[in-house]
Amino acid sequence: MVKKKDEIPDWVTDEIQNAKFEKPKKLKISGYVLEMYQDDNKIDTQLYEPVEDGRQIVTMDLSEKIKIAELEKGLVYEFNFEQHKAPLSKKVSEFLEKEKEIEMNAIYDFKLKSIKLIDESNSNQASEE
Repeated sequence: MVKKKDEIPDWVTDEIQNAKFEKPKKLKISGYVLEMYQDDNKIDTQLYEPVEDGRQIVTMDLSEKIKIAELEKGLVYEFNFEQHKAPLSKKVSEFLEKEKEIEMNAIYDFKLKSIKLIDESNSNQASEE
């Protein structure tokens, strides 16, 4: 039986699905909300500084105390979140790069713990005296 070229082998799928996350790293980075997903209780954020893997656009799970309806797109917030990382084996990383042209050596998960609106209204106004 010939396998399809697009198929990912079971050993790769198993490692990704059963990845073991390390102790979370706490981060505080400002940015703004790009998109909100009410049903999944997640938001896409544009951060002003990159996270560990170089990304500045990150999807975050919201904690229960953060109400998605109270957030607004485009306003500047300070995001306090946890970055969870699960390293992948060299074998899986090499397979993904060689066979799928995906550079990935870890899986990341981001959990938003708190959010604070940053007041920028005074910072850009010139004095009229």
